Amino acid sequence: NSHCRLDASRGGEGGCPNPLARELTRIINSYNKHSIQLKMNLKETNAFFREIRQNYSNACASTIGAESASFEAGQLSCISFPSHEEEFLRNTVGAAPYVIILGQDCAARYQLLNGLLGERLLPLGPEAGEACEGVQGTVCKRRKLCFSYGRQTRLSLALPGQYELVHQLTANCGRWDTVPREDLEIHEECEDPAHRLAELEITLHHPLLQEAKVMVVPCSNVQPIEEALEDYIHGVIPIILYAINQDILSTEQVCELRKVKEMLPYPVCFVRIPETTTAVSTDLGHRPEKDRDKEKTILHKQLLSLGLLHGTTGNCSCGAPSQTPAPGAKPQSMLGEDLFINQAFDMQRDLQITPRRLEYTREKEGELFNSLMAIANRKQEEMKEMIVETLSSMKEQLLDDAANLEFKDIIDTTNGEAITSKEIKSCIHQIQELIVLRLNQAVANKLTSSVDYLRESFVGTLERCLNSLEKSTFDSSVHNVTSNHLKQLLNAAYHVEVTFHSGSSVTRFVWEQIKQIIHRITFVNPPAITPEWKRKVAQDAIESLSAAKLARSICSQFRTRLNSSHEAFAASLRQLEEGHTGRLERTEDLWLRVRKDHAPRLARLSLESRSLRDVLLHGKPKLGRELGRGQYGVVYLCDSWGGHYPCALKSVVPPDDKHWNDLALEFHYTRTLPKHERLVDLHGSVIDHTYAGGSSIAVLLIMERLHRDLYTGLKGGLSLKERLLIALDVVEGIRFLHGQGLLHRDIKLKNVLLDKQNRAKITDLGFCKPEAMMSGSIVGTPIHMAPELFTGKYDNSVDVYAFGILFWYLCTGSVKLPEAFEKCSSKDQLWTNVKKGSRPERLPTFDEECWQLMEACWNGDPSQRPLLGIVEPSLQSIMVRMCGPERKGSSLEDSN
Repeated sequence: NSHCRLDASRGGEGGCPNPLARELTRIINSYNKHSIQLKMNLKETNAFFREIRQNYSNACASTIGAESASFEAGQLSCISFPSHEEEFLRNTVGAAPYVIILGQDCAARYQLLNGLLGERLLPLGPEAGEACEGVQGTVCKRRKLCFSYGRQTRLSLALPGQYELVHQLTANCGRWDTVPREDLEIHEECEDPAHRLAELEITLHHPLLQEAKVMVVPCSNVQPIEEALEDYIHGVIPIILYAINQDILSTEQVCELRKVKEMLPYPVCFVRIPETTTAVSTDLGHRPEKDRDKEKTILHKQLLSLGLLHGTTGNCSCGAPSQTPAPGAKPQSMLGEDLFINQAFDMQRDLQITPRRLEYTREKEGELFNSLMAIANRKQEEMKEMIVETLSSMKEQLLDDAANLEFKDIIDTTNGEAITSKEIKSCIHQIQELIVLRLNQAVANKLTSSVDYLRESFVGTLERCLNSLEKSTFDSSVHNVTSNHLKQLLNAAYHVEVTFHSGSSVTRFVWEQIKQIIHRITFVNPPAITPEWKRKVAQDAIESLSAAKLARSICSQFRTRLNSSHEAFAASLRQLEEGHTGRLERTEDLWLRVRKDHAPRLARLSLESRSLRDVLLHGKPKLGRELGRGQYGVVYLCDSWGGHYPCALKSVVPPDDKHWNDLALEFHYTRTLPKHERLVDLHGSVIDHTYAGGSSIAVLLIMERLHRDLYTGLKGGLSLKERLLIALDVVEGIRFLHGQGLLHRDIKLKNVLLDKQNRAKITDLGFCKPEAMMSGSIVGTPIHMAPELFTGKYDNSVDVYAFGILFWYLCTGSVKLPEAFEKCSSKDQLWTNVKKGSRPERLPTFDEECWQLMEACWNGDPSQRPLLGIVEPSLQSIMVRMCGPERKGSSLEDSN
């Protein structure tokens, strides 16, 4: 995309296109060549998504049924292209480049076309009759022109996308060098609508047209710009060139450009055409510097003020931002590899957390049950005293309430007339209910207050945990069942259900007491129902109640209900656990596939597509001299690439799919990490299909180039302050990786690079993995490997261990192996000794605090190693203490 200058009329005797045309031809040729690979990549990616969804759905359906399988497979719905992105990619990958020429007037457009093709194909100046839009007294009616490739030169009129018109063209009546004006213009007397809408199709034997068709828009008097561009909104990649031959854009031209930007949200490349037409040079920019500056002050300012140019630098600028030109025009996508890694994290967390949640739920419910049972047992004596105290304090009020009680279904005579024995029993029953009800309320309030402290301890956390477990299971029969049993348990604790109904044990007990009262009363004649009589019945009932028996009955009931709720809860929790067991087995299988197959395969597809993008934008990097060799590749000097200087280039020839996938994941993790001053920056990648004469395929990773590695730095000699700063830099870099959820797993001297100021950056993320993607593989450099790496079960503390070994080297100031490791005759012997506790020795020059720090870092128990958030301030403290003015001649400094 450029704002450039074009001096073009005829391209010389050989018809050689100008540099802009040559460069455009080269770029489009490169794109067309690589688009085949891009189409294959998109096809494989879509097939990959379909395959994993289908396989997982089939696996689920065969084990858990279609309904649950559909629900569970929904978890994978995020592992696919969003529909709008898939549509954009499909349309873009399948689209062909198409050069669209616009301009301030026909003369500018025609001159640009002539310059691109290196031929004076279209008339200029007097040959065109000077007829142009905007010229007073004239009306320009030039039709649309479409140029395509053909072995022979041919002109024809055709309706767009339909059929060729039978029409005699002037150009077909004899030889011509320039397309006759009569064939370009629509005559006023023409009444045929098809003829007026037809476009002039011209086929030429030209290298640019082999790569892309070219269209010159018609005059606005013939067809509005929206209609002219309608056919180029879909299915093409428009390369929009706007020819400028005047120092300023008119209002109509600005309006037209804005319509173009709305319809085709792509960069617009402005090309400056000279105002005269006598020039024969086809070179760009061959004009006096003062003329270019004058144009820049007028035309550039207008384009910038209108927002049609962005970020100009010299004569190169583009009519759209470097990123997405318009909302929704070019979705940004990582091709889904991040989704797999996020899914792996979710699955790993599910596998770890769900069993812990089940165990936590079981433990907390057990604690709740035991606490409530202890209350029931402990409170019996207290309850007895409470009942005596309650009855004593409530007695007068109860007697008054009984005396004023109005009986239901009893005709209460006011004159003291006698009633039947049946009615007497009913009256006594209602008095008894009043007493029991009031007593129950008092007991319930007392018990509630005694266990109220359990609310915060059990209800919130336990209920949230249960809700999470029930929602994540796909067995609808267990939904809310366990939570309901927990609520029953809590009801026993908070409400105790002592508002006794007619069938409760306490009520039966009180009834026995009342029966004894009734039996003691000898009815010679039925008594009169008077307030005094009611009071007497209530008093006898209260005095006859046994507080001890009542307390025992209440606590017994409490325990019974607790036991019942506890057993029901345990049973439903077992059912819930069974539901999760099958789901977790399927999750673990899927997690394994994500780690070992899905994520690496998709990362490889991503690497291939990103590499295509990089080679299209920046070309293939040039390999300089060899800088070094590693286990998996060769590092070369690379002066510059993609605007970065200086660079280093890592060339890797993956021998098999595993190495391809490892390299792709390394590229993915490095590329997607935010830039950090303690990590070596990866600029891009290119896949070289012509490596070793085409016999191999090499992946070229282009990265930031530094001065040397730490191994070379220690051999050359570093001061104490420099070594401690390097230690701090390495810790900072590892902390950043851990903060991104990544483990490096291969921290060592050669993977720490130094700039010219001897500040450190971590490189080589070949073994770098998220914790969720760990497969238990044994990787790393033997002397830096923590013992648990050999078990396959480890976490990010392995990087702390490796730093401890690295810090030992930094403290010694040399690259000599520790004595314990130097004695080992083989790698296996070294590993065996490390697992048994062998570590580097302490040298006499070591500072005590430094020795304690490295010992803590390489502790055999991962849980005892310090967090890097503690290591960093410790190092800072050591540096202040040892590198201050008073510590300048320390023994550690001298040891270097």
